[in-house]
Amino acid sequence: MTWHVIPEGYDTPESTALRRAYYDEVASRYWGRPATEREIDEGLTDDGVERLARPTGEFVVGRYDGAAAACAGLRVVDPGTAELTRVYVRPAFRGTGGGALLLAAVETAARELGVGRVRLDTRDDLVEARALYARHGYEEVPAFNRGPYAEHWFAKAL
Repeated sequence: MTWHVIPEGYDTPESTALRRAYYDEVASRYWGRPATEREIDEGLTDDGVERLARPTGEFVVGRYDGAAAACAGLRVVDPGTAELTRVYVRPAFRGTGGGALLLAAVETAARELGVGRVRLDTRDDLVEARALYARHGYEEVPAFNRGPYAEHWFAKAL
């Protein structure tokens, strides 16, 4: 059983399914109930995903034995900084090393884009994500935005 993480268009059928699953999970956890298809559609409308392509970013898909099982995005915010976003591993594939490989892939993309620092924000209830970031060298930093769902801020120098 092996992982392969590669850049992929954010709008392919498998990438779109992963982005929908990501939004479904984070919205459902936040609201404490399953998100509806309409809510998922609304959440993905005008979400800036087009910036997750070169030269302004990257979108990667992780495949576990060929199955699209994970994704992550990187968005350049200024010449030295990029933001990590949409990090998601399908529940059936968690604990198999996919999260670490996603981070490595987006960090490689950041370096290729000339970025020396990756940052992100996340919510308090996404404890697994926060633990993943901390395990891989991301440190909590002061708030750098006022997003409605931002409760923790992390950064890592590359």
